[in-house]
Amino acid sequence: MIVKAFPQDFVWGVSTSAYQVEGAWNEDGKGESIWDRFCHTPYRIANGDTGDIACDHYHRMPEDVALMKELGVKGYRFSIAWTRIFPDGKGKVNPKGLDFYDRLVDELGKAGILANATLNHWDLPQALQDLGGWANRDTTDRFAEYARVMFDRLGDRVALWATHNEPVVVTSGYLGGSMAPGLADASVAYRVAHHLNLAHGKAVQVFRQGGYPGKIGIVLDLQNYIPESDSEADVLATQRMLDHSHHLFLDPIFKRQYPQGLMEWLGTIAPQPQEGDMEIISTPIDFLGLNYYFTLKVRYEPWGGLLKAAARPFSAPMWSQTEMGWGVHPEGLTAILLKLRNHYGNPDIYITENGTAAPDQPDEHGFVQDRERIAYLRRHLIAAHDAIQQGVNLRGYFVWSFMDNFEWALGYRPRFGIVRVDYATQKRIPKLSAYWYREVIRQNAVWE
Repeated sequence: MIVKAFPQDFVWGVSTSAYQVEGAWNEDGKGESIWDRFCHTPYRIANGDTGDIACDHYHRMPEDVALMKELGVKGYRFSIAWTRIFPDGKGKVNPKGLDFYDRLVDELGKAGILANATLNHWDLPQALQDLGGWANRDTTDRFAEYARVMFDRLGDRVALWATHNEPVVVTSGYLGGSMAPGLADASVAYRVAHHLNLAHGKAVQVFRQGGYPGKIGIVLDLQNYIPESDSEADVLATQRMLDHSHHLFLDPIFKRQYPQGLMEWLGTIAPQPQEGDMEIISTPIDFLGLNYYFTLKVRYEPWGGLLKAAARPFSAPMWSQTEMGWGVHPEGLTAILLKLRNHYGNPDIYITENGTAAPDQPDEHGFVQDRERIAYLRRHLIAAHDAIQQGVNLRGYFVWSFMDNFEWALGYRPRFGIVRVDYATQKRIPKLSAYWYREVIRQNAVWE
């Protein structure tokens, strides 16, 4: 058995997001978000599920933080519901919303758990969507105002801030229709992508101007894409997928430009930056958050939509697909980390999401022996360690997710948590993986 020890200051954490766990969707002055509207629209979500109650984290937050402490967690990545702060996306601040996140950050501080806050985890205020949402350039200024309020209120206690979570998924809500706000208009989607980048840059500038003590970055969804074959058509199709899902966001931040090949492919619907936009977007960040789950093999496909590309799940030998139909390819995580080292200046990186939905079967006590999840997490931690050994500046790892929760358009069927939630009673029951992870944290190491 080989012990893979991590750096002494490595942050071991867990992740959630507001809409997926908080519930209390219309309590204490909270406004309606695009996900509230989307979930309350028939036939949008599997089984008609909604995030109205979710895991009731809004009311059970102290016990949830206490459970994190019991499991030895060193960092908690959560998101802030914009609609709790500005019910209409702008204008008057809702003090009860601020108070909730004040209490959360204070609870984390008392438990010795690092606070890692995300400002936008997809739940845009519906009032702003009614004005065009992220397609409206004005939303970038509203986001900067919201960010300033949160920095002022929590900046003395939050160690890590992220502007957006997975902006490519937010963009897909305007491109593919399966995520909120449920639109399908490519001519709007790439304007949305640019405005998300611009909003990010404006929020980072606000953070710099305020001299807050923490660090700020962004969280990107960087899955691994490899060509189905070495044919020119497959290689170019893979490049288009990478340009759309990776470089559309990485390149403006780190290189002050959009990927030229994608811009030529998109033509008139490509982002149209105004003078000064790229300077704002490329305001230096302190870290990059990386969400990694799977690897896809890509081929050229004439019927493959705008990008003329199709992708299929790809698993490493001895691995099958997950409950989500995703492949399992831990080496893909190492590949993405090395790409960031080689092509983007080797930034400080936190793996902000990594995990799997597994076929959890609770016993009569509600306990789940999720050995499949443990195997998944273990191999990905080994892959992360391999990247550290090759010079990647990886500073922490946050499991997705702390507990089972609302999984967007799939409702409550997939379970990603290392803690089981009995949705009928809201009882939390740590799974075998939670105790395994506690030992990893205690030893600051994983075993191969």
